[in-house]
Amino acid sequence: MVQHGTENTDPNPKPLESLDEWEDHLKDRYPEGEAPGSAKDFKATDPNKKREEFRDYEKDARPTVREFYRLNHTYQTLEFARAKREDFTRRNRREMTIWEAMEFLNTLVDDSDPDTDLSQLDHLLQTSEQIRRDGHPRWFVMTGLIHDLGKILCLFDEPQWAVVGDTFPLGCRFSDTIVFAPFFDANPDSKVDEYQSENGIYEEGCGLDQVTMSWGHDEYLYHVVKDSNLPDSALYMIRYHSFYPWHREGAYMNLTNEKDRENLKWVQAFNPYDLYTKSHEQPNLKELKPYYDDLINEFLPGKIRF
Repeated sequence: MVQHGTENTDPNPKPLESLDEWEDHLKDRYPEGEAPGSAKDFKATDPNKKREEFRDYEKDARPTVREFYRLNHTYQTLEFARAKREDFTRRNRREMTIWEAMEFLNTLVDDSDPDTDLSQLDHLLQTSEQIRRDGHPRWFVMTGLIHDLGKILCLFDEPQWAVVGDTFPLGCRFSDTIVFAPFFDANPDSKVDEYQSENGIYEEGCGLDQVTMSWGHDEYLYHVVKDSNLPDSALYMIRYHSFYPWHREGAYMNLTNEKDRENLKWVQAFNPYDLYTKSHEQPNLKELKPYYDDLINEFLPGKIRF
């Protein structure tokens, strides 16, 4: 039976105080000094490393974060993700320009966020502006601007555990590199024999595009913008920026093809901008808007179906 919304979950369906609390936990796991400054100096974790050899990122996690991952790992099944993808790729919720979508996302502002009192729009602009200052191409700047727009899933009444969180393949064995991996013991997929091998229902080297990923804001936004003028490298950043077992731990390489491995460097290059650009300095929207109007018109003009 497919789990929809908050059915069959604990009485507390929103364990995080804010969506940013998940990103705070990511920063604890991957401190800024350890983030790859560029693709060339990235060294993935040994995929053969035993779980007990990893730093214990889970030990001091907040109870709200632990509960979030318990729900995520229990209810993110192959059946659930397939149903959500079929539902949301109809893109029949709203029709908005990119600016309207960012303003809609602003209603997710949470006063309990300890890192910043700025809006979601401010955070998107902080990310894209740092990318711009570092001299990256315009498509890279555009990706920074929109990378979190998929979080509007929360405004479509989706529970937090189906919006944010580390993403991972479904239909094959859950990797020990996934944070809070023991929680998968309660996932119905862990009892399906067909899913317990390294490749599971997939062929070796099939390519990530053939793999059903856990559902969330990354996968959703990818389907919203995949037919835009953005290059494949940008689409990889959007679709896999929360796939930490792959781009930070070196897991699931058996499922990747040459195109995935070539674009891995772009996902890794984007990751520091995703995690470490939040500050209390508010971007000047009035000054920046002409530049971003032009950028949006180049890549995602007019109304977009969400």
